[in-house]
Amino acid sequence: MRNIFRLKALKHKQTKMNFRVKIQWLAVIAMPLLFASCGSKDKSRTTGQLYNNPKWGGFANPKYKGQETGPGLVLVEGGSFTMGSTENDLRYDNNNVERTITVNSFYMDETEVSNLDYRGYIFWLMRTFVDYPEVYNQELPDTNCWRSKLGYNEPFVDYYFRHPAYKDYPVVGVNWQQATNFAKWRTDRVNEYIVDRERIMKFTIAQDAAGDNNFNTRTYLAGQYDFLKKGKKPLKDYSKLKKKDRKRYKVSMEDGILLPDYRLPTEAEWEFAAQANIGNTQFENIDQKRLYSWDDYTIRIKDGSETDRGKIRMNAMRGKGDFGGVAGGPLNDAGFITTPVYSYWPNAYGLYNMSANVSEWVMDVYRPLSMEDMDAFMPFRGNVYKTLVMDQYGAIEEKDSLGRLKFRDVTESDNVNRRNYRKADNIGFKDEDNYNNGEMIYEYGATSLVNNKARVFKGASWNDRTYWASPGTRRFLDEKQSTSTIGFRCAMIRIGSPVGNSKEKYNKLPSSGIDKKTKQKR
Repeated sequence: MRNIFRLKALKHKQTKMNFRVKIQWLAVIAMPLLFASCGSKDKSRTTGQLYNNPKWGGFANPKYKGQETGPGLVLVEGGSFTMGSTENDLRYDNNNVERTITVNSFYMDETEVSNLDYRGYIFWLMRTFVDYPEVYNQELPDTNCWRSKLGYNEPFVDYYFRHPAYKDYPVVGVNWQQATNFAKWRTDRVNEYIVDRERIMKFTIAQDAAGDNNFNTRTYLAGQYDFLKKGKKPLKDYSKLKKKDRKRYKVSMEDGILLPDYRLPTEAEWEFAAQANIGNTQFENIDQKRLYSWDDYTIRIKDGSETDRGKIRMNAMRGKGDFGGVAGGPLNDAGFITTPVYSYWPNAYGLYNMSANVSEWVMDVYRPLSMEDMDAFMPFRGNVYKTLVMDQYGAIEEKDSLGRLKFRDVTESDNVNRRNYRKADNIGFKDEDNYNNGEMIYEYGATSLVNNKARVFKGASWNDRTYWASPGTRRFLDEKQSTSTIGFRCAMIRIGSPVGNSKEKYNKLPSSGIDKKTKQKR
């Protein structure tokens, strides 16, 4: 009996030893693989030298999770679509001939910029540039735009922009130049917030932002912004040998922390976002497109819940002289003038009031034949190329009195060996009308109202008939003029993957060789 127990004990001991040997062998095999996999992420495929390592010079390869969505923005996944007219050309302008083009993915404001949003902008200007009141004054909206020679609109002149009753209504009376300046300001304020949120630097705006020392993204990246307070979570400077010296309080472009510029959308981007044809085509037939920003040929809801049927989808004139409907019952669009920016139903991208409420500025310079001339990818007319002003030593010129870097137009001598462009102003490329001193320009004021200052605006307004609610329609106005019917919203380019950072959408390109269902390599 004793021998039997001894035999069992020996077998158990042998089994444990065999198990240990197997574990050791697995460890020996796995360790090189583990180090190899870790090393492949941390070293250069070109030289084999380690990234983020002072021994090899400290060249940084920071972790990047993808572009974050900026405040107020919605991702618009790009693609190809048929740009141009869907409605009949009632005015015979022949300025929106249909054409297939493609836009890159981009972000767009969920709503139009509101009075409250714009008041925050001018408040910042007033507080920051105390010694330059003209900076504040030139950005004020023209509240007199409400006046009409045969109408009584003085209450809107006095109250629409500043009274809290209208704070969530779209800002109007803003010209194209003011809208562009707002977008630039917004870029700086958002990036300022991000740097503070990440605790790299610490801001106290009431104390820090004054005169030329306000936070400007380009000035900051150029090293000309004097920040006052260091944050608690600095970045790492791997070029320093000692760990105590590796604290870095200045963000660079390579860190991927700062967002790209807010700006006005291009005409192509705006029209693509307004059509919102995502998931609405069969067999990639892009000729199937909506007349408006929704699936129907009427402006009333036909489907959905019974309580919604018959309701109007947008704020525009239903008929001659009818701005809001009949009193005593449910008003049609309940918008005698504009309505709050979150009114009505959003389109398939989640964007509000892309068909009406206010028309909206876009970046493009107007030309009747732009559809025929522009590129098929990211079409845009209005390029004026600039470059930074350098001092005599080849360094960036000192910032100006408002804290902004100085730019100048590029010259042909700067671009002798270029093939894609030579001169700065390319607004009239392929579309100039009249020779004048060797240059082709439109004869503004004599034969045309079109010149290089005529900017496109899109969509219908509260004062328009539904014809203008079709995304393909287009009009223009001088960039220094404003009306009570034109507002704007901002856009931003999507950098990297066109489908965003969501794991649900699986952030991989088709060429990755990874099956979307199994998440495994094919």
